Amino acid sequence: MKKKTLGLCALAMLSLAHNTRANEMTAVRDNTTVTNHALKAAAYKSNRPALKNRLFTSKAVEAEIARIKQLLTNPKLAWMFENCFPNTLDTTVHFRMLNGKPDTFVYTGDIHAMWLRDSGAQVWPYVQLAHKDPELKEMLEGVIRRQFLCINIDPYANAYNDGPVGGNWMSDKTDMKPELHERKWEIDSLCYPLRLAYQYWKETGDASIFDNEWLKAIANILQTFKEQQRKDGTGPYNFQRKTERALDTLNNDGLGAPVNPVGLIVSSFRPSDDATTFQFLIPSNFFAVSSLRKAAEILTAVNHRPDLADECIALANEVEAALKKYAVYNHPEFGPIYAFEVDGFGNHMLMDDANVPSLLAMPYLGDVDINDPIYQNTRRFVWSTSNPYFFRGTAGEGIGGPHIGYDMIWPMSIMMKAFTSQDDEEIKWCIKTLMDTDAGTGFMHESFHKDNPAKFTRPWFAWQNTLFGELILKLVNEGKVELLNSL
Repeated sequence: MKKKTLGLCALAMLSLAHNTRANEMTAVRDNTTVTNHALKAAAYKSNRPALKNRLFTSKAVEAEIARIKQLLTNPKLAWMFENCFPNTLDTTVHFRMLNGKPDTFVYTGDIHAMWLRDSGAQVWPYVQLAHKDPELKEMLEGVIRRQFLCINIDPYANAYNDGPVGGNWMSDKTDMKPELHERKWEIDSLCYPLRLAYQYWKETGDASIFDNEWLKAIANILQTFKEQQRKDGTGPYNFQRKTERALDTLNNDGLGAPVNPVGLIVSSFRPSDDATTFQFLIPSNFFAVSSLRKAAEILTAVNHRPDLADECIALANEVEAALKKYAVYNHPEFGPIYAFEVDGFGNHMLMDDANVPSLLAMPYLGDVDINDPIYQNTRRFVWSTSNPYFFRGTAGEGIGGPHIGYDMIWPMSIMMKAFTSQDDEEIKWCIKTLMDTDAGTGFMHESFHKDNPAKFTRPWFAWQNTLFGELILKLVNEGKVELLNSL
């Protein structure tokens, strides 16, 4: 019985091969350049939720998915793009109205809270389509308004609840409120909303978001940044948690390691939500500079508030000057590179973490020029075994971080390598590695083991999924379809 089954399978495969060849010959005879990939594509069934179960649907996004899928001849890549690009809309966006204005609460995925960083990054690739879809534009407006509202609840928090419902971390020793999911102070939490609002304004021309709530938010951002320069003492923020995990709490009674007040801004935690070692986190300080300058442009052009604009510019200039003086380390192998963290006393932390902002990702965020020689040295350093959180194995290589630990590579680092690459072969390697390490799920994950992609963390992590879609869309729009189709 078993042999008969195998024989039938073999006949079916021969028949399939014959029909496939016949279809290809027909295409050639018809003088078309189209190869029939229908049989291959049929093996990849969409992993998106059923239409009735999707939280938000955008006509512009659906049209873009159809366009890209039509251009991609690699069926797995087309399948992964279709699964990943709309994942934020499909599964995390909760849109409604609040006081007559759009309000959008965005889950990070399997954690039902809204991170300012993640939500800003999750919806980012849809902004370029907002002018084609009024409903999408309204949803994005809602995200921005919700972010300003969150900042005004507490500018020191990193993640928020959908209402005053409390949560797992209410026992943290800090100024917790029931609206907060977590209160880890991270510079980038205040930068991502500025980046998103600025780009939304540039793409749509809609300045209505820059109302009194925005003016309160920018005042809170300026105050918080200045407090965390720690020129007048340690400031009002402290954080402690009862935990067995060292990077989930701060030493020195919740104040973290001492810093020399040289003009840089303290970030008690990294974008990974891990505590910093030296609290001047360099990629986040670069992000603060570019974000403050965007805010100044808005305040000048829309709000006609030269006082606040000048305050933003002055702070950006001060931080930038301090970065030039304190952020660079002369590495014996790589030459001048940007340190990951410093303390202003002369200590440097030499590493990179996959979470964005990272040293690798700085040109992606627009914080440094991609051809900056110090950045290029840094890029070589972080993608090498000189970076203690760079891992290489049989399944791939990339950057991880202490959040997950040894031997776990974050796909986000491979995406950032592609986003910041000027080499087509390097980009091609990145995409192939991402495709080969999805563990057959058609989605990105938080991290995967360097020797075994089936060992991964977080099966539902919308930021990484949407970022993969953003990368493929960028490459297509930059004319690299042939590169993608050569995989």
